[in-house]
Amino acid sequence: MDGGGAPPYNPRAPEEVFTDYRGRRAGMIKALTHDIEKFYAMCDPEKENLCLYGFPNETWDVALPDEILPPELPEPTLGINFAREGIDEKDWLSLVAVHSDAWLLAVAFYLGARIGFDKEGRKRLFQMINGLPTILEVVSGAADRKQAEEKMPNSSSKSNKSSSKPSRQSEMKSSKVAPPPSEEEDDEHGNTMCSACGGNYSTGEFWICCSVCERWFHGKCVRISPARAEHIKQYKCPACSSTKRARA
Repeated sequence: MDGGGAPPYNPRAPEEVFTDYRGRRAGMIKALTHDIEKFYAMCDPEKENLCLYGFPNETWDVALPDEILPPELPEPTLGINFAREGIDEKDWLSLVAVHSDAWLLAVAFYLGARIGFDKEGRKRLFQMINGLPTILEVVSGAADRKQAEEKMPNSSSKSNKSSSKPSRQSEMKSSKVAPPPSEEEDDEHGNTMCSACGGNYSTGEFWICCSVCERWFHGKCVRISPARAEHIKQYKCPACSSTKRARA
């Protein structure tokens, strides 16, 4: 059954295929960030060819091919577990992320072809997909760096405005918590994404920033409460903590 126990899902419109894509993407991002220790352990090189699957309900699994997906859907890359040994963990995660991005596109456009999207339907689907960072960009932190660069002032008027008061991003970093944006800043920070699930910032949510890679996370995605965050001097996300242990 597709979807990690969820009922069969049969999207019909580009928006529905994009919802399917976004759910599978969120699940795979969780495996490569928030659930990294569990994912690493499941990819035992002593086992047979294993694949990373993402499901529309934002869950993931590592399993043998043909055990989960309907036979008509494209399969993920086989043997990701064989590449785990003999390669730096960060590089291995990036490699899995690249193959995951390719698989998500294959599934999305397979569904589009099966449904019979015309030129405009395919274009609309691609534009929605292209509006999200790739899994590789999320896992490597490139998405956060790109957002930071895009928010840098590029005109004298913006420079004067930013120098008159502390930036919201600076305020967020100083407190480790993402405060609710003001009305004039709501649009800007609505683009801030959680590096665990890929979700955008919403007013009133608790967020925390990794002191090492400076990526932002929903507190719930990394199991950090506001009360606990007050006692953390330097927060390290699961990926950075795992990298440190691997080097020890």
